[in-house]
Amino acid sequence: MSTEEKQANIGKVLSFLREWDCGDRTVRSRILNTFLNQSTGKTFYELELEFAQVASLFLARLTTWMRLTYMFGTFLGLQLKAIGIFLSASGHDQYLMEFLEDGGVLTLLDILNHIETKEEEKSNALRLLFTISNAGRKYKEIICESHGVKSIAQCLARSNTDESQEAAWALLESLSHGNPKYQNQIYKGLIALMTCTSPPAQQLVLHTLQTVQSKMKTAHHSIVDPLLYMLRSLHLEIQNQATNLILDLKCYDVRPMLLSGLVTLLRPTKEEVQQHHNMEESDIIKMTGSLPVFVQQAAAAKTIRLLAENSQEVSRELLSLRVIQHLLYAMGNREHTDSQIQASLALKHFVCSYPVIEEHVQRGIGSTLFAAFMHQADTLYMNMDETQAEILLTNKVNITVVLDGDQL
Repeated sequence: MSTEEKQANIGKVLSFLREWDCGDRTVRSRILNTFLNQSTGKTFYELELEFAQVASLFLARLTTWMRLTYMFGTFLGLQLKAIGIFLSASGHDQYLMEFLEDGGVLTLLDILNHIETKEEEKSNALRLLFTISNAGRKYKEIICESHGVKSIAQCLARSNTDESQEAAWALLESLSHGNPKYQNQIYKGLIALMTCTSPPAQQLVLHTLQTVQSKMKTAHHSIVDPLLYMLRSLHLEIQNQATNLILDLKCYDVRPMLLSGLVTLLRPTKEEVQQHHNMEESDIIKMTGSLPVFVQQAAAAKTIRLLAENSQEVSRELLSLRVIQHLLYAMGNREHTDSQIQASLALKHFVCSYPVIEEHVQRGIGSTLFAAFMHQADTLYMNMDETQAEILLTNKVNITVVLDGDQL
C-alpha cells in the first residue's frame, strides 16, 4: 500500500471513529452492520490494514458500549457478532488480550446471568467464551477465576433451547481439557448439574462427567446419590450413560456407597411406592405404565449384573450386602415386567457362578419355581402366578451366612 493510500485510509478510519463517537445508537448499529458485512473472515493483518492500525480503538469502543448497554438488549446481538469478528481473526491474539483487559469475560458472563437476555444472545455469548477458552490454558483459567463455571452450568441447566444447551456444554467440555488448576471445580460443577431436570442437559453432563472422572484420582461422594437417581430416567440413553459411569466408578473409593445404594434400590419401601402413586408422577404412570421407582429398580438390577460379570471381587461385595434376597424380591414385582426380567438375569449370573448359591435359592423359593427360573430366566415372569410372586417377595434367603463359611 502506497503512502497516499495509507493516508487516505487513516482519514477514512478517523472519520469512521468520529461518526461512532458522535452518533446515537441507531448510527452505531448501522456502522456495526457495515463492519460485519465487510470484515467477516478477515485475518488480523487484513483488519489492521483496513482500520489503519486503529482497530484496537474500535474494539475498545465496542466492548465498552456492550458493557454499558447489554442489559437493555437492543443491539446486543450485533455487538456480540462484531466482537466475534475480532476474537476469531486468525494470526494474532492481540485482540483477545485487549478484550480480556477491558473486562470482556466478565461482561459475557454477566450477559449469561442476566435474566432478560434472549436465548440466541446467550448462545452467541457462549460461543465467544468458547473461542476464548480454546485459545489456551491461561484463557481457560481467566474464565474459571471469574466464576465462569457456575454461570455456564446454570445456563446449561436453565436453558430452554437445544442451541444454547449445546453451546454451554461445548464450553464446559473445552474448559475441562488442559486446565488442571480448575479441574476439581469443573468436576464438582458437573456433579451439581446432574440434578437438573432437562433430559438433553443430563445426557450432555453425563458425557462430559465421564471424561472428567477418568482424569480424577478419586471420586467425590456427592456423585453417588444423583447418579443413582438418574437410573429412574425414562430416557434409555441417560440410563445407559449413568450405568456406564457407575461401571467406571467401581475402581474408585465410592464403590461401597454405590453398591449399597444399588442393592437398596432393588427393594423400594412401601412409603416410596405410595408416595409416587400420590404425586404428580401419576401422569408419568399413565403415559408409561410404570412408577419411576420401578424403572430405577430394573436399571439397578441390570447394573448389578454388569458389575458382577466384570469382577468377582465386586460380586463378593454384593453378596455380602444380601443382593440375592433383594434380587428375588425384585423378581416378584408383577407391577413392572422389566424389573422381573433384569432381576432374573442378574440372579442367573450369581446362581451359575456359585453352586452354593444355587442350593440356597432353590431351597428358598421351592423346586418348581426354581426349575422354571433355570429353564428360561428372562421369561419366568410370563408364567408366574400370584402365589409364586408372593414367595419371591417374602423370601428369607440369606447368603451372608454362606459367606461366613467361605464356601464360595
